[in-house]
Amino acid sequence: MTGFRKFLMQGNVIDLAVAVIIGAAFNAIVQSFVADLLTPLISAFGGLPDFTSLKVTVGQSNFMYGNFINSVVSFLMVAAVVYFLIVKPYTHIRERNAAKIEATTRDCPECLSEIPKAASRCAFCSADVPVI
Repeated sequence: MTGFRKFLMQGNVIDLAVAVIIGAAFNAIVQSFVADLLTPLISAFGGLPDFTSLKVTVGQSNFMYGNFINSVVSFLMVAAVVYFLIVKPYTHIRERNAAKIEATTRDCPECLSEIPKAASRCAFCSADVPVI
């Protein structure tokens, strides 16, 4: 039981749980934005009061493609927000930090072991190496 408790208290599990809860709340906001604001705005130009009423009837079956349009618009909005507010800044920060990290080691030309950049002799094979 202590192993399970330790697993649940790891940072990754808690971070994931918080992300799922925040994602569900954000999804509700986006769904409301699409259904209550964006869809009526788009349909004002098309003359339809709501996309959810769009359907095709084949025999006795109704295909509600208006709901699908709302879902696609919601997905695209969530994907755009995640990309521009999370992925893009994170990538930029990661690339900037990677550029700041300067190489402090180099390979020995004789034995190909990793040695400090300022070394004049290899610690592994004792070969003289030119100082860079």
